[in-house]
Amino acid sequence: MSAEPALAFEAVVRRHGTVTAVDGVSVAIAAGRFVALVGTSGSGKSSLLRMANRLDAPDDGRVLRDGRDVAGLDPIKLRRETGYVFQNIGLFPHMSVAENIAIGPRLCGESVDVAARLRQVGLPEDHARRMPAELSGGQQQRVGIARALAGGGKLLLMDEPFGALDPVTRDQLGRTVRALHASEGLTTILVTHDMAEALLLADRVLVMAKGRIVGDATPAEMLAGKAGAEAAALVAVPRDQAERLKALGG
Repeated sequence: MSAEPALAFEAVVRRHGTVTAVDGVSVAIAAGRFVALVGTSGSGKSSLLRMANRLDAPDDGRVLRDGRDVAGLDPIKLRRETGYVFQNIGLFPHMSVAENIAIGPRLCGESVDVAARLRQVGLPEDHARRMPAELSGGQQQRVGIARALAGGGKLLLMDEPFGALDPVTRDQLGRTVRALHASEGLTTILVTHDMAEALLLADRVLVMAKGRIVGDATPAEMLAGKAGAEAAALVAVPRDQAERLKALGG
């Protein structure tokens, strides 16, 4: 019998007042996959992601982690076993880099090798003594990723983590996350509005529109136009940009 999916949504609905942000989504994500969740603003991407570790609760349906309904799991333990990276980074400004990375394990009475986590994300060990304000935006986000991995969980959730970064830093961090995904044996879900980023990093791309999954394919299938009209419209943007850049270069 096959193993349970690392994460599954079963007919999940999430409402914000009169707005249905997630509308009956059913999707299963196998362990070890790198999945990009793509869509325009307001399509329901972040709302879906937040239900994976009970930051939000579904109004209908179930969210399962390794076959267990998250509604019945201890939320503190659940979040301890989940890496979560936010767009706004969310480092504690009054804590050093080392304290930020170690806070999750420390609250559970455990320790973490901060130097090893810094090396994993490409930062020098001496950055452990620095304060967040002394770091660039890209360095702060690397610390955020190190903090997300400090608990040793195998599910990494990333909610537009590179959105506020410059293109060079964004590309470098994307490569770092992809390498960590492989080396740490993670299951990774990346929320992004950037289809090029999704195609380059993920091995499966889910497209959301109006709270529903409207495309589900590999990057190659997406590029071949096999994932529906909404996906094709998103793929057309980087493809058109590439053609225009090519024309500019003669």
